[in-house]
Amino acid sequence: MLSLSRSVSIRPCATAVTRAHSTVARSSASNAYVDPARSQDPSVTTTPEKVPRDVREELESALRVDQAGELAANWIYKGQHDVLGRDPATGPLIQDMWDQEKKHLTVMNKLQLQHRVRPTVLWEVARLGGYGLGAITALMGREAAMACTEAVETVIGEHYDDQLKAFEQLPPDHPSVPLLKEVIKEFRDDELEHLDIAVENDSQKAPAHALLSTVVGAGCKVAIELCKRF
Repeated sequence: MLSLSRSVSIRPCATAVTRAHSTVARSSASNAYVDPARSQDPSVTTTPEKVPRDVREELESALRVDQAGELAANWIYKGQHDVLGRDPATGPLIQDMWDQEKKHLTVMNKLQLQHRVRPTVLWEVARLGGYGLGAITALMGREAAMACTEAVETVIGEHYDDQLKAFEQLPPDHPSVPLLKEVIKEFRDDELEHLDIAVENDSQKAPAHALLSTVVGAGCKVAIELCKRF
């Protein structure tokens, strides 16, 4: 697991090389959900049926949280972009991360339908809360916006790691399972890339960085637990 301390220690040049390499290596997993040629492939149209009830519930709660999380992330970046989008240094960074989150949400919406998962009833809360968090931290300044990203992506990276462990219970011979795991790995790596970007762009220089990180991180963890249940 990529901890906060580890992400801080990564040199920008090394991170850039890793990022360029990983983008190429990971390009094919989520693309299966946006490629018309694969729209009828069993890997993107079927779901495991004959699995224990607790395993099925784990899959459904995981994808419900992921969909809500990607929705909230989209609105966090929209809020930040509405405030800082014209900043020549910060605007393009936020836009690039937001563009990745848009694809994440598109894919999660398709995964939710594929695996017949009930969306969270907290959909509007995730949307409004995400926008408010993004806009407020951006109004506090560039560093605070980056600190928000750092805190959110730290929690989400851990969450995706936990999911990958839980998904080991899914039947590996079902066509949807290997692809699902690869998509989760891809999205986890994208989120940790955003964490690196935030740290490289002065997130830890934000006023009251430790307090802000604690509050935002705790809020994310509460949101995850609520979306699992509702």
